[in-house]
Amino acid sequence: MTAIKADIQPIFQSLGEQFLSLLTERYPKEDFYLHIAQHIRRTANAPENTWSAISTQKRGYKMEVHFQLGIWENYVFLYLSMIDQPKDKLLYAEKLQGVKLPEDFVVSNDHTKPEFFDASEFSKVLTRFSKVKKAELEFGRIWSTQDFEENTNEKMINEMVDTLTQLLPFYEKLMR
Repeated sequence: MTAIKADIQPIFQSLGEQFLSLLTERYPKEDFYLHIAQHIRRTANAPENTWSAISTQKRGYKMEVHFQLGIWENYVFLYLSMIDQPKDKLLYAEKLQGVKLPEDFVVSNDHTKPEFFDASEFSKVLTRFSKVKKAELEFGRIWSTQDFEENTNEKMINEMVDTLTQLLPFYEKLMR
């Protein structure tokens, strides 16, 4: 927990502020809020993953589509996320019908597991999302921990900003 608080959360704060700036510039009539997982119920053992989220909700992010930056043991992800039965789940599923993701994107159907699938599996995961009550849908890009060792911070940040920019048309489609 100490390493998460000392090393990871400041990075989430810094990147989150950059993402907030980009979103505020793009959507000047919207208010966006950064939420960083605090893992309050944990006292000693660190969780398997940690994350931050950006949404238009001040008191939480799970009730609507949101952007999520997180880290698992082997990779970092930046997703557009619909988790924990968001209120407009069926509308989201309907609006995403026929959508094609960029080939280098991945899709996840459970934010509590480090599994993800190729973008080619999107329609299959979307179908499940629309039919199964507790199903989830996340999509975006991942970077292996090795990517961070082999590249400069600037390059990785630029790739994340580019990914966020690529996710914006999907976000707009869902929030209309």
